[in-house]
Amino acid sequence: MSKIRFCTEEDFDAVLILLGELWPGRQLDVAALRGVFHRALVSETQFYLCADDEGAVAGFCSLTLKNNLWQAGYLAHIGELVVDVRRRQKGIGRALLAAAIELAAGRDCARIELDSAFHREGAHRFYESQGFENRAYLFSKSLRDVSPAGSQLFHPCKN
Repeated sequence: MSKIRFCTEEDFDAVLILLGELWPGRQLDVAALRGVFHRALVSETQFYLCADDEGAVAGFCSLTLKNNLWQAGYLAHIGELVVDVRRRQKGIGRALLAAAIELAAGRDCARIELDSAFHREGAHRFYESQGFENRAYLFSKSLRDVSPAGSQLFHPCKN
């Protein structure tokens, strides 16, 4: 049986393999991901959970808390949830999700959300079986080529 625990720096390589399973065909920037991983481990609003199966990382879940006007409080967001392909259908995903929900509830979050790509129909059925509802579209735009120079934003405290 897997034990759910907070990730440590030593888990990065195993988590990287899981991310490769989550995003097949995507070229992973190891250095950038290592930086993101480290920042989350020391963050007060991000949490990384691992499913530990006899010393091996069998699953991973990321949780981010954000202050949200719509909820008039905190909203939790699951960014990634993945289980090792060889260990699926054994309750690991359910245990990770339950731990994330418990963690969010313990941090006074009013709601927990996640997004899932259209083609992940099996994942959608799993989330619905765990009480999640499909209640919105997610719109996304890359900012990699947007230059912030020349911004017209006015900040009253900095001007």
